[in-house]
Amino acid sequence: MTNLPPPEFQAELMLLLPNLRAFARSLTRSGDQADDLVQEALMKAWRNWRQFAPESNLKAWMFTIVRNAYLSERRKRKFEVADVDGEIAGQLSVKAEQPGHMDALDFQSAFRQLLPEQKEALVLIGAEGFSYEEAALMCGCAVGTMKSRVNRARVKLARIMGIEDTAEVGAGGQIDHLIRAAG
Repeated sequence: MTNLPPPEFQAELMLLLPNLRAFARSLTRSGDQADDLVQEALMKAWRNWRQFAPESNLKAWMFTIVRNAYLSERRKRKFEVADVDGEIAGQLSVKAEQPGHMDALDFQSAFRQLLPEQKEALVLIGAEGFSYEEAALMCGCAVGTMKSRVNRARVKLARIMGIEDTAEVGAGGQIDHLIRAAG
């Protein structure tokens, strides 16, 4: 008996790579760290592929693995300085040449001010397109809690960014567009 996952499982994993990387990047805000996180998640999935129920959602399973790996790493690094080389600080001083780029920077700055749970909820719902039920299952909370996190996050982002039109705050509005663009 082989320890390799079936070809179908391997193919589905390959198709998920861009989504996993985007989600990992939204969590880590670093391409290198995101790649490391996705690699770790893929290794865990590869080793434990028998635990995956074929009738369930592989994307949700993989996002849960990425999220848990990120949280484990975050707990390990709780007391470390994240910007030792000044990369993030250096990015803040760069002047943008296009208004769209400025909007993205404003969004990134506002996004950083959200609670981690709110960031995660917005990325899962707004950028990755998971349903509230799927996102709640991945985060281990009630559907109502997930809806509340998304709503509070959108309202806070709108307030920070000075967006007054409530249509721009809701699903499919300017906030969700910026979330997808930033991911």
